[in-house]
Amino acid sequence: MPVLPGIPPLASVVPGYEMSAWYGLGAPKATPADVVAALNKAVNASLAEPAIADRIRALGAEPMIMSPSELDAFVVADTQKWAKAVKFSGAKVD
Repeated sequence: MPVLPGIPPLASVVPGYEMSAWYGLGAPKATPADVVAALNKAVNASLAEPAIADRIRALGAEPMIMSPSELDAFVVADTQKWAKAVKFSGAKVD
């Protein structure tokens, strides 16, 4: 991570280790496409601002500029990946 220069990633000590966290902006399913597009444009423009991007990086994260369909695909893929991990672990909801 750029915010931790010189510190090796945990995966270099624990092979296969992975951890991630992310934030996304969602809206109700019935939100008109033009509203979704306007929100997406504004959020992506903000994330592209150097001061905002630098602040996000200083907090140890990386801005991820995506279209609504790219975010949808990202959420589906991430959910599927971690569902496999949960299933493999045998964890159960009480």
